[in-house]
Amino acid sequence: MHIAILTFEGYNELDSLIALGVLNRIKSDDWRVTISTPTPKVTSMNGVVIEQMSTLEEACDADAVIIGSGIATREVVEDPAIMNVLQRLDPSRQLITAQCSGALVLARLGLLVGVPACTDLTTKPWVIAAGVDVLDQPFFAKDNTATAGGCLASHYLAAWIITRLKGSEAAEDALHYVAPVGEKQEYVERAWRNITPYLPAAVPSLV
Repeated sequence: MHIAILTFEGYNELDSLIALGVLNRIKSDDWRVTISTPTPKVTSMNGVVIEQMSTLEEACDADAVIIGSGIATREVVEDPAIMNVLQRLDPSRQLITAQCSGALVLARLGLLVGVPACTDLTTKPWVIAAGVDVLDQPFFAKDNTATAGGCLASHYLAAWIITRLKGSEAAEDALHYVAPVGEKQEYVERAWRNITPYLPAAVPSLV
């Protein structure tokens, strides 16, 4: 399984790299997590340079996608070279998720029609202007599409993806590992409270 984290110039490190770390707690030969970029290298909003692990074209064939956020998302959605590629994203065959301003990308791709979204406070008016209702909560999912709002909500997206692809026990193990010492049970329980309402009935939670 391939999980691609779309990461653009001016990306937010917390949004892309926390999800990368949590998702990589899954250790199996069939599990691959990549930073997917439109160029060979991208620089974060704070100057952190990372190299491309997969292309946007490869991300369009991934089993799950996280659209990361950053300070240049409004430029991203106006870039036809990027958006024409991302038109191939398809929630009928992939898990498609967005972190913070990544919700604006989903909105502009027409993947949030009739679906409310979570996003950060800065991006909220832009997502509303794109015709999407914005929720005052950290996580929401419908079918195979999910959004999270706030940098430190990125582990909710990762846990939801792991649960959908590997099951609840694998997701709990990943969350438990990264949670602060002395707060692990509280941290995991809060995560389950946020994502359980949006899991298919066939996927049991551990709450």
